[in-house]
Amino acid sequence: MKINISRKDALLKRIPLAVVALLFWGFALGAQQKDQQPPAKAPATEYKIPPEAAAKANPVKPTSESLARGRKMYGYDCAMCHGKDGDGKGDMASDYKNVTDFTKPEALKSRTDGELFYIIRNGKGDDMPPEGDRAKDDEIWNMVNYIRSLAKK
Repeated sequence: MKINISRKDALLKRIPLAVVALLFWGFALGAQQKDQQPPAKAPATEYKIPPEAAAKANPVKPTSESLARGRKMYGYDCAMCHGKDGDGKGDMASDYKNVTDFTKPEALKSRTDGELFYIIRNGKGDDMPPEGDRAKDDEIWNMVNYIRSLAKK
């Protein structure tokens, strides 16, 4: 039985040494990580629309029916950022930078309908989430027609 007490005493004497060693190792690891800088963020890549997408013609005529359908979809998916009236002042606009004001004719002057379709379908980097496969092509073309109609003349 005396042997067991000796082993127990030896073990108890080693525990504080092990705890000190673990604490020292933990502090050393923490200091090493503190000195390391986070990896540099990759520069933003330029947003490019494929030429074939930009050249795509809008097959949906901007009839009153098309505009009404586009307005409805716009209300669901776009107004929260671009604003109810397309002025770029929606409830979530402050979360993003450079929200387009569709009421200004020059805002979309250099954009083709194909480019607008592509942006709505695929999004625009971190600035605009994509519509993706939630909408059919005709629904997106209706939104393109409606967005074009928002420009004050």
